[in-house]
Amino acid sequence: MEIRICHLYPDLLNLYGDRGNIIALVRRAEWRGIRVTVTSLGLGDAADFEAVDLAFIGGGQDREQSLVAEDFARGKGEALAAAVEEGMPLLAVCGGYQLLGLYYRTAGGEEMPGVGLFDLWTEAGSRRLIGNVVVETDLCGGRCTLVGFENHSGRTFLGSGCRPLGRVLVGAGNNGEDGLEGAVYRNAVGTYLHGSLLPKNPRLADWLLARALERRYGPGAAAALTPLDDAVEERAHLAAIRRARATRRRV
Repeated sequence: MEIRICHLYPDLLNLYGDRGNIIALVRRAEWRGIRVTVTSLGLGDAADFEAVDLAFIGGGQDREQSLVAEDFARGKGEALAAAVEEGMPLLAVCGGYQLLGLYYRTAGGEEMPGVGLFDLWTEAGSRRLIGNVVVETDLCGGRCTLVGFENHSGRTFLGSGCRPLGRVLVGAGNNGEDGLEGAVYRNAVGTYLHGSLLPKNPRLADWLLARALERRYGPGAAAALTPLDDAVEERAHLAAIRRARATRRRV
């Protein structure tokens, strides 16, 4: 079996270890005997998402986001949204997450149009939301936690067309007001969690891999994801929870 992963704009959107998410996906597939091909998609590159089983886009600064937004507007964003509608799984972090919404309004009042994949919008806030985050989610089958690190000034608000990834237990999340973090639409996941996200959250990594296998091979293909010994990953996960809670107490 084989999975084809596309890393969108790796040279522009790669803050706070976001590239580690690709490494985690590759390793967790290869440990099960599943071959992985990783391709990158940059500015001006032609997009063929029919040949992609799983896509990833990371975070960046406003300048980089503006370049990517212009590239998306040339047709690549429409193609990406169409692939998600057809079931392609996608992980989008921070700046990439914002770009897949309806728009991002900068502190200067300029409105950067988004792809419209997620029914959400983002507006720049007056202060940055920074720190460790713990989120409770039921995305991966049963209730579990996700951990990560957020550093963003954007305030993201969800419309009715997508559901949150989870509820914040520690940290700010989408906007620091409604207690929600991230967004889910079909098999696409958006989040503010950097850090990298997937090495410390193996259940989410496997959820994405399962959807990728199903996209390529059909229902039942996720059975190829045999259980792994995640003792090290779980220790890292629990350590991140302890650190986040300790930080909250000090604050």
